[in-house]
Amino acid sequence: MKYVVVLCDGMADYPVDQWGGQTPMTRANKPNMDSLAQQGAVGLVKTVPDGLAPGSDVANLSVMGYDPLKYYTGRSPLEAVSMGVELSPSDWALRCNLVTLSDADRYEDAVMRDYCAGDISSQEAAELIESIQKEMGGGIFDFHAGISYRHCLVWHEGIDPGKLTPPHDISGQVVGPYLNHSPESAPLLSMMKRSYEILKDHPVNQKRVAEGKRPANSIWLWGQGKKPQLPPFEDEFGLVGGVVSAVDLIKGIGYCAKMWVADVKGATGYIDTNFEGKAKAALDLLDDGCDLVYVHIEAPDECGHRGEADNKVRAIEMIDSRLLAPLLKGLEDYTNYRVMILPDHPTPLCTRTHASDPVPFLLYEKQAPVSSSVVQFSEQEAAETNLMVEHGSDLMRMFVSPDPLPQV
Repeated sequence: MKYVVVLCDGMADYPVDQWGGQTPMTRANKPNMDSLAQQGAVGLVKTVPDGLAPGSDVANLSVMGYDPLKYYTGRSPLEAVSMGVELSPSDWALRCNLVTLSDADRYEDAVMRDYCAGDISSQEAAELIESIQKEMGGGIFDFHAGISYRHCLVWHEGIDPGKLTPPHDISGQVVGPYLNHSPESAPLLSMMKRSYEILKDHPVNQKRVAEGKRPANSIWLWGQGKKPQLPPFEDEFGLVGGVVSAVDLIKGIGYCAKMWVADVKGATGYIDTNFEGKAKAALDLLDDGCDLVYVHIEAPDECGHRGEADNKVRAIEMIDSRLLAPLLKGLEDYTNYRVMILPDHPTPLCTRTHASDPVPFLLYEKQAPVSSSVVQFSEQEAAETNLMVEHGSDLMRMFVSPDPLPQV
């Protein structure tokens, strides 16, 4: 038996008025997902436990079978592990976004124009982070360049700075009300303000502005945490697991769980990602000895954060045609396999940020198809089956169990 999880980050949504109440999932042409749903178990799963924020960190830990209430220590340390950043037990890691702020006399009066600085390239970003490290790093603080707008700050012998707001939660808003002015967070706020002075006239940003692109004119710090300790996936489930993703967060979870982690050329985390390359990487991992592969696609989430309704539909359609179709074709070489498809959390177009609502899932087994009542894989039809998994980490155990899949 081979197992494949296709995690469509942020795919779930709310009804969109301009589409007559359709969601991106119901509007998208996705024949492969719908066909699997018609022959599988479909329901809802609560991936975000009460009391935790609905982030991809918490939700993906749940889907991978790890209870976030037990294992979650923060977002950035998971990314740091993927980046090869060494963390001591006393280090705090923080996500360091490169963002675009509006011009303002006071930092507090600036507007969050773009949480990803116009999808800045990794090469450009590395130059900016190098300048930040040169001016503010060394000693207590060290900045590490990652991918595109996603980077890492390590605060050696640091303290918990308290509540730090993700920049994608405040798109288009004045940042002042969301800045933490506590004594614990003061060094971080000071660096954010100073970064604006360092970056606003940086040659990289001068060139971007001249080309009509958004400048990466500030860092934004959030997502703090300490080094996590996850039991190996194989010890938990008796299966050799692998991960395919463009983003350091998911790769980091894989590394912490001692899973195999693939690198896919051209994987970007957006709708221009290498869908076919991800499908091939998943099949290669299975051929090389993995029993289960977790394929993560960031694109629907990014489109939700940006309010790009049509692109979110396109992202779902491209997952179906360019990733799922070749994946299913390759899986036919195996006698039997199971597929699980789901989002980690909703990223509604109307709010442009994450939500904690339960999300639809489907489970399919090649040799044991079932006749479900579902016609289309969607939020509403999943709710109508009355199959509900209350604890997200239980879904993985249901998926890999030798027991038959639930009938709906």
